[in-house]
Amino acid sequence: MTTTPEPAPEPREAGRRHGGRSRLHRRIAGAMAIGIGLIATAGLYTTATAETNVARAQEADAALLARGQELYNSNACISCHGSNLQGVDGRGPSLIGVGDAAVYFQVSSGRMPLARQEAQAMRKPTLPIFDPDTEEGQANLDALGAYIQANGGGPTRPEASGEALRGDDPARGGELFRLNCASCHNFTGRGGALSSGKYAPQLDPASETQIYTAMLTGPQNMPKFSDRQLTPEEKEDIIAYIKSVSEASNSVGGYDAGGIGPTAEGIVAFIFGLAAMVGIAIWLGAKA
Repeated sequence: MTTTPEPAPEPREAGRRHGGRSRLHRRIAGAMAIGIGLIATAGLYTTATAETNVARAQEADAALLARGQELYNSNACISCHGSNLQGVDGRGPSLIGVGDAAVYFQVSSGRMPLARQEAQAMRKPTLPIFDPDTEEGQANLDALGAYIQANGGGPTRPEASGEALRGDDPARGGELFRLNCASCHNFTGRGGALSSGKYAPQLDPASETQIYTAMLTGPQNMPKFSDRQLTPEEKEDIIAYIKSVSEASNSVGGYDAGGIGPTAEGIVAFIFGLAAMVGIAIWLGAKA
């Protein structure tokens, strides 16, 4: 008996199978192409946005420096410190390397521009254009400081300001103040006389930022305290102590005699005590 062989698969069915696989491959390839396109587009957009942001930042910096240079030239700075910031002999020192911190301390406290040449720059009312309590004044201080900073570098202001610069440990601040500052500024920051017509000023009017920048830059006879000598946290604790004793309601003990320090308070007690003893002696003598 003869066996009839099974017929071979029809070419149409094989084509269907191959066609299905081809369509799947095309779909996968299309999805991959779309994904690659989206990723490339996102990358190009990010790059373009970043370049635009950098360009805008550079334009903003250039505008800030231009404004700072304009303020420097038009507010008597150039007459004493020179057009190249290297100082003018007999008028003013070089500003190369003093940094934004020194600019803020000297200008915001009214010490600069100088009213006249003398042993020490005195605190006086700040020019309205540089008043740190106004938005315009703060912006002008930022611009002038940026211009000086860009031409020589130096210490910069802390990012925080106001009460945010008061540390959490005024007791430690008091110890650090007595160790590093009290010999000139007195135990409670009321100031004191130095040699050659100079003096350590009273600290009550100084803002937190002014105290911090003074420690960084060392104006007049004051030494500089880098972050290696006094850490930022220690500086903030010192500020907390100064502000605590400058408040009238916070006496460090007994009658404060205006807060001028223990030596002066001892003299006051001695004078009043001596006067009382003399008065009693006279009264007893008269009675006898």
